[in-house]
Formats: sequence, C-alpha cells, structure tokens
Amino acid sequence: MKISPEEVAKVAKLARLELPQDKLELFAGQLGDILDYMDKLGELDTDDIEPMYSPVTHTTVLRKDEVKKEYAREDVLSNAPKQDGKFFIVPRIV
Repeated sequence: MKISPEEVAKVAKLARLELPQDKLELFAGQLGDILDYMDKLGELDTDDIEPMYSPVTHTTVLRKDEVKKEYAREDVLSNAPKQDGKFFIVPRIV
C-alpha cells in the first residue's frame, strides 16, 4: 500500500508535528513498507490458530500487594529536615 507525503503531512498535522518535505517523503516510504508487511501478514491462514495475547508465557515476578508496616513513624521522620513528630514539614508552594 502506498502512502503519499501529503497523507503523512496530514497525520503529522494531527499530531502537531512540523516536518520538512524530505522527512515527509522518508516517512511515507517507511509507513508504506510497514503497511505492505501488514498486508502480507493478513494473507496468512490463521483459522486453526488459537488466539493469544502474547506468543510467550509470562509469569508475574511482582510481589503480592500486601499491606504491612515495615517502619515506625519515628524512624521515617528521623531523616526529615523538618518534622513535627507526626508529619513532614515542607515549604508552602502556591
């Protein structure tokens, strides 16, 4: 599928990008190549392929989101430049 530099300029304008003419022609060629590849992928027979969200199996490596109190308030506040014993004191920003 061919994309013209004018179509790239229209998309660039929608994205609020200002591109010189040489970049418009470069991107038109690159986007045309991408769409040609997508057309080629669209020709594949995928009737017997089970849908999946990813070609690899992922296991989560994140920890469970559990609430626990690891530090005492005094320990955390001890590193603060200013505090009132209960909260951090920071400069007022308006």
